[in-house]
Amino acid sequence: MAIDIYSTPLLTAREAARHLRMPESTLDNWLAASKSGDPLVHAVTPERRGWPRVPFVGVIEAYVLRALRDLGMPLADIRKAAEIVRAEFDDPYALASRRIATDGVAVFVRLADDSLVHARDSQGAFREVLDGCLRYIEWSSDGSAKRLRLPQYPSEADVVIDPRFGWGAPVLERNKVKVDDLVALWRAGESIKQVADEYDLTESAVEDVLRLAA
Repeated sequence: MAIDIYSTPLLTAREAARHLRMPESTLDNWLAASKSGDPLVHAVTPERRGWPRVPFVGVIEAYVLRALRDLGMPLADIRKAAEIVRAEFDDPYALASRRIATDGVAVFVRLADDSLVHARDSQGAFREVLDGCLRYIEWSSDGSAKRLRLPQYPSEADVVIDPRFGWGAPVLERNKVKVDDLVALWRAGESIKQVADEYDLTESAVEDVLRLAA
């Protein structure tokens, strides 16, 4: 089955929140429509109550929003930036674009001519803008997000969310094994060495995954 990153529900809100290391209640609030009718994080209608409703684009939006909030960016400024992107580029998925950036002090929008404006007052910006939180997102040639590397995992473990593998669950980039499957094998009684041998990983990589996911 082909996965559409905008419309195929991959994860429940609880699963997405766990993978992104954030409170489920916070993600639920972000998934709700604002007074303007546009949510910051998009969801789709689940087939049944309790079934997945967060598509891959929603995972990316939630990751970027959480990164901006962790840097202390006001939610009002983030909403304003999203409104500018929607108006300028007719793109409802503003937080899953490469148009929003921050220098750790303010939120900026990158316009079509690559100039920057402050989200709060639309004034031009000249300081160097750091796209640190975006470095974990790999982009497709059409500008859409392709995969997300989960920053909590060390590079040796290299865990990603890639909609092409694991149906949205985190997988090891090296062999596309789901993190949950690795944890399940260890919980079934296999030693760290046995798990490492089974999935062709180093023991330290297995330990890193278990420390964060078990």
